[in-house]
This record gives sequence, C-alpha cells and structure tokens, in this order.
Amino acid sequence: MKKIVYLMEYPLDLPGGAQLSTEMIAAAFPDHPEYGYESVVICPELLDKSKSDYPFRVLTYPMTEKRFPNLLRRIKAFKKYISGVKPDLIHIEMSESLITYGFIMKKFPEIPFIYTDRGMYFGYRKRSRIFMDPVLKRASCLITTTEKNKGLWELNTEFGPVITIPNTVSSLFETYDEVKKKRGGRLSIGFAGRICVEKDWGKVPVILKELEKEGADYDVKLVLSLYERGDREFADDLKKEITDIIGPDRLEYHEDLTQEEMSDFYYGVDLFIMTSVFESFGKAAVEAMSRHCAVMSTNVGGLPEVIGKEENLYSMEDISVLTAYVKKVSADRDFLQREQEYFYNRYHENYTSDAYIKRHLDIYGNFT
Repeated sequence: MKKIVYLMEYPLDLPGGAQLSTEMIAAAFPDHPEYGYESVVICPELLDKSKSDYPFRVLTYPMTEKRFPNLLRRIKAFKKYISGVKPDLIHIEMSESLITYGFIMKKFPEIPFIYTDRGMYFGYRKRSRIFMDPVLKRASCLITTTEKNKGLWELNTEFGPVITIPNTVSSLFETYDEVKKKRGGRLSIGFAGRICVEKDWGKVPVILKELEKEGADYDVKLVLSLYERGDREFADDLKKEITDIIGPDRLEYHEDLTQEEMSDFYYGVDLFIMTSVFESFGKAAVEAMSRHCAVMSTNVGGLPEVIGKEENLYSMEDISVLTAYVKKVSADRDFLQREQEYFYNRYHENYTSDAYIKRHLDIYGNFT
C-alpha cells in the first residue's frame, strides 16, 4: 500500500474548498483498497479536538494567530511527520504549506511532490512568490482548479506539467431529496461562506438596498463561518445591517453549520448569490447547484468557468443585471425552475466526487 501525505496550514474541519476536497479523496482510499493508497493528512489542530472518526490518519500541530511562530511550528511538524510516515508522494494543498515545505524539501529528495493551486496565478504577493517559485521548480506536477488558471501558469512560467482538476464538494451533496426542496412561496435568496476579505460581505447590504428600491419580494437566508478574532463583531454588525434593511422576520441566520447541515440549508434556497471580490473556484456555488438552486455570481476569478453562463454573472459596479434577475425569478417561477435545472445538471456533469477522485488517481499513478 503506497502512502500519500497531504500538507495543510488550516485545520481539516475548518470549512473550505481545500479541506473538503482533501477529506473527500483521503476518505476514498480506505473504502477502495484496490486503489492501492493510504492517506495521511498533516494540518493544524482540529477545531473539534474530540473528533477522531476520520477513516484516515490525521496528524496535527499547534497553531496561533502569529504568522512567524506558525511557520516554525509547521516546519518542525512537517519534518517530523514526513520522516515518520515515509510517504511515496507528498500532495501540498495550500500555499503556506508549499512555502514551509521549501525549507525542508532537500531532506526528502527521493519523495516526489505535487501542488494544487487553489488560488490564481496573479493572486499571490511578490514576497510569497519569492519563496514559492523555487519550490515549484522542483514539483512533479502543478494542479489548478480552472482552465483559466492553468493558462496563466503556462503562459507566465515554465513549471509543469500543469493539469486542471475542478474542485468538488462533500459527498453529502451527491444524494438529492426532492421532498426537502423548497418549492413555491416567497423567493428565498441565500448567501453562505467564511468571513474573509475575499467574500466581500459588505456588498450584501448594498444589494439588498437596491432590491428594496426595486420592490423585490424575497427573504434572505445567511450562513457565516467564524474562525478568526474579530469575526464575532463582524457577523453581528452584518446581521444588524441586513435586519435594518429588510426587517428581522425576513432574515434566517446560521453560524458554523456542519456539512450535513449545509446540505440541508441549500434545499431551502431558491437563488444563491455570491458577492466575492475574488474567488479562485467557487465551492459554495457548486454546493448550491447540487440542491437545485439558481446561482448568480460576480464575474471574478474562476467563477465564470464554474457558472458556465454569462447571463448569470454580474459586476458590483453595476448590479442592475442582478436586480433584474431577482425580479424575474421571483415573478416567473417557470423560469426559476429552468434555471435551477440547468445548474443541477451542471453539477452532475462536472463536479461529482467520482470524477474528482479518478482525475487524482490518474496523476498519482504517474509519480508513485
């Protein structure tokens, strides 16, 4: 049985595309011994320190909010755990982990490693690239989540080969229950994600104010994931802004939902909206698709490739496209159902776990 180590700088149970994708493929190996792989995830201490039901090994290390001490902790942990596990392949899932591995990679010259860029080529700071590029030159393969990002890497570097594997979402989203799906009633607009600059949550009140001016008839369902210091205050302020605009009776608010709870959340949403100022892929959009939600998103990063339809993209500089769409799906339920069906089919055609795992197995087979 060959061993694959996954390196991460965020806890595996913190909601995020890298975490979910890593967990999915790592969990597939115990269920399929014919694949011939054993997985080990190395990450910071889990948010739920009592969690021990992963079907694969999770080796953790302590982490604080200070960047340099965290780097030292990661270097020590990566060196210790890799030496102990003796993997046949290292899969680096996050940029800080790539930088960290650069400090110790000469100690493991015989182990091939690959890197998944879940951002965008131009999304890294110069200082980060100074440390990343020497490591990437020695990588066996670079994986991107969109063809757009693949093209950027190929155009601007000689690293490679570069292969695209679209992100997937939790396997919980693969089973659909029509009985749970909201049909009819007032339009439900959903927003969901982690509190971070890239999600641009401040734009939600801007959108709602415009919808109120247009006389749109809707409710709001909001899910936020809190992790860092200051997130509590931010969440409270955002809730107050929203309720000041639409009233408390039209807002349904949740925090830190599990993946199972999230899969149920989307059943109650008619239209899911993304406000991101940057999004390398768009995991939340795919989750919503799997639950028969129509989707509108900002025209940024990898989202156009995920959405696949120009009419469902908008710009924050002119949100008239979005407000007009909201009014249309609210008034024309047949149109809403056609939109929901389009996105549901798009999920099944492009983003299931089976396709995701198979693409990784093809790559792993080249280097183990």
